[in-house]
Amino acid sequence: MANPALSNNPAFRGTSPVSASTLEEIYQRPSATPAETGRMSYEDTAVKTVVLFAVLIATGAVGWFVPALAFIGAIGGFVLAMINTFKREPSVPLIVGYAALEGLFIGGVTAMFERAYPGVAVQAVLATLVTVGVTLALFASGKVRASARATRIFMIALVSYMVFRLVEVVITLFAGTSGGFGASSDVLVFGIPLGVLIGVVAVLLAAYSLVLDFDQIQQGVRRGLPAKYGWTGAFGLMVTIVWLYVEFLRIFAILNRR
Repeated sequence: MANPALSNNPAFRGTSPVSASTLEEIYQRPSATPAETGRMSYEDTAVKTVVLFAVLIATGAVGWFVPALAFIGAIGGFVLAMINTFKREPSVPLIVGYAALEGLFIGGVTAMFERAYPGVAVQAVLATLVTVGVTLALFASGKVRASARATRIFMIALVSYMVFRLVEVVITLFAGTSGGFGASSDVLVFGIPLGVLIGVVAVLLAAYSLVLDFDQIQQGVRRGLPAKYGWTGAFGLMVTIVWLYVEFLRIFAILNRR
C-alpha cells in the first residue's frame, strides 16, 4: 500500500513544479545562522554582556551619589552571584538583578576611593580595559588557552587567595590597620606593600578566569547550546571583570596612599 504522504506529493507523482535550477538555488543557499536556529553565538553573547554592563553603569551612577548603598549592593550581589552560579538553567531576571546590585556596590566603592585618592578610578578603569583587551586578543589568536593542569593550579591558588583575604579581614577587625586596606597593606617587601604584591597575584588569577570565561563561551557556541546560555557567558564575564576592577582599584589606592 502506498504512503499517502508520498503519493499526494507532486514530486512523487512526476508533476513536481520544482525545476532543476530551483533545486540548485536551494542547495546553494547559506546555512541558517545560530540566531536563526536559536543557538548561542558570539555576537548574541556580546550583546547580552553589553546589556548587563549598561545596567551596572546605570545603577553605578546611583551608588556614586549614594555610597551608603554599596553595602546593600555587596551583600545582594554576593547572594545573587551564588544563586546564579549554582543554577542549572540561566535566569535572566536574576542575572540582570545581579548586575544592578553589583552596580550599586561598584559605584559606591569607587566614589569612596576616588574622594580619598583622586584619580584612582580612571587608573583602575583603564587597567581593567587593557587587561581584558589583551587577554581577549591572546585567546582569540590561540596563544593563550585553558588547560586542565592550569585550571587545577588556578583553583588551588584561588582558594588560597580567598582564605588569605578572609584571614586578613579577621585580623583587620580585631587588630585594626591604618588606611583600611587590610594588614597586608602595612607590611613592606623590598619596599613594596605586600597588599600590592597580593593584588598583582589576584589580577593574574582574574586574567586566567577571563580565559576560562572565553573558553566557556567558545565551547557553548561550538556545541550549539541554546541562545539563553549566552546569559551565562555574559554573567561569568561580568563577575570576573568586576573582580578585576576592584583589585586594580585597591592596588592603585594603596600606591597613591604611600
